[in-house]
Amino acid sequence: MFSEIDHLNEIQTEAFRDRIGTVDEHGKRKWIYAHKPKGKFYNIRTVLSVFYFIVFFGLPFVHIDGRPLFLFNIPNARFILFGKVFWPQDFFIFGLTMITFVVFIILFTAAFGRLFCGWACPQTNFMEMMFRKVEYWILGDAPAQRLLKNAPWTGKKIAKVGLKHLVFYLLAFVIANFFLAYIIGIKELEKIITEPVSQHIVGFSAILVFSAVFYAVYAFFREQACIVVCPYGRLQSVLLDKNSMIVAYDYKRGEPRGNAKKSHDVALGDCIDCHQCVRVCPTGIDIRNGVQMECVGCTACIDACDSIMDKIGKPRGLIRYASENSIANGEPLRYTTRMKLYTGVLGVVVILLSVLLATRADVDATIMRTPGMLFQERGTDSITNLYNIKMVNKTTEDIPLSIRLEGMEGSVQVIGKPFIQVVKEGQGSGSFFVVLPKQNIRERKTKIRLGLYEGDRKIATATSSFLGPVAN
Repeated sequence: MFSEIDHLNEIQTEAFRDRIGTVDEHGKRKWIYAHKPKGKFYNIRTVLSVFYFIVFFGLPFVHIDGRPLFLFNIPNARFILFGKVFWPQDFFIFGLTMITFVVFIILFTAAFGRLFCGWACPQTNFMEMMFRKVEYWILGDAPAQRLLKNAPWTGKKIAKVGLKHLVFYLLAFVIANFFLAYIIGIKELEKIITEPVSQHIVGFSAILVFSAVFYAVYAFFREQACIVVCPYGRLQSVLLDKNSMIVAYDYKRGEPRGNAKKSHDVALGDCIDCHQCVRVCPTGIDIRNGVQMECVGCTACIDACDSIMDKIGKPRGLIRYASENSIANGEPLRYTTRMKLYTGVLGVVVILLSVLLATRADVDATIMRTPGMLFQERGTDSITNLYNIKMVNKTTEDIPLSIRLEGMEGSVQVIGKPFIQVVKEGQGSGSFFVVLPKQNIRERKTKIRLGLYEGDRKIATATSSFLGPVAN
């Protein structure tokens, strides 16, 4: 009896390696009818998802000094993080921010596995905590959905399926609007909604495209977004080690599987092979086969298994958060040397990023001597050079910019007006002469330092070179 059970378990364990859980033996898509989870973790995730949706739908309305808290305007190359605007000139800071995020993901994954996927990922939250719940509400739990799928097309079936897809599209349309708000801002989105469509063809088309994409993902593509598209799951093999926290099956306690009532002559483990952990899995895997790419760490299998353990009078935790070493060797979760190194690297990057953000100037200026022009003599005692200046104003106020020569005798003469007007969150340009006494010029090129002032307040410093005649 034991050899037969052991052989069957071995077949079940190895079969999953041939294909992913959403594909059958013929290579065709296998639709996942996940049973509705119930339990402690599912309840916690539900509460957290409400908070997540409040944040997602609420952040576009939050503004600091007239700016949105977050904006990722890729078409205009304008990004706002925590109310601070970043232009293409600040791309190195934005790039460093992305590096910091990647290092954080590496550290977080090495320590906590795919905790992000199961608890914070937008795809998982919207799919499991919004669209899947709507599906349960309209079509019923997994058995009812299977029956409806195989039932003939009656008026009742058409009404239910049609209502589901109508609600799915409406939800996708709402999500698309708010997604676009993170790109163009809530005020621009309001214009698209309230003003005639003819004035916002591109914006309205973007809403329709995003709506169609989100609808297709949540109505049809579903878990494939995590399995096929998202690279995060495929990176687990290099980010996880045997001390990483994962959703794991305690095979030492659970094997060999089977129903003790039907196998009196065999000493069986706590797993009664009820497959409840498989039925609730949104990606269709058997967690008892070990760490798998498709697992998003949603904990639905933990709740399902705990419920069964309660019913058969066994302790909870047959499936739980653990590490491979903690199950194999009884070792507790620990902070490994690799995690400490990742933490050190992350700390250095965060400090560097903080310094760059704290010291970033409100005005960026580029000053260059006008190309193709040599120096000019003004009278018998002065030499002039013509310069062009381009500025980026990152503040929310217009700046009347004046230029002063610093550290040496001479003057600056702006062409046209006594100052250069730079509009808020915009760019400005102008031309000016630098005038130096001829007697102070000792070299072909002289370094000069120019102070940029708003009234009497110095806001930036720029340097350039001054071309003059060589003394005989």
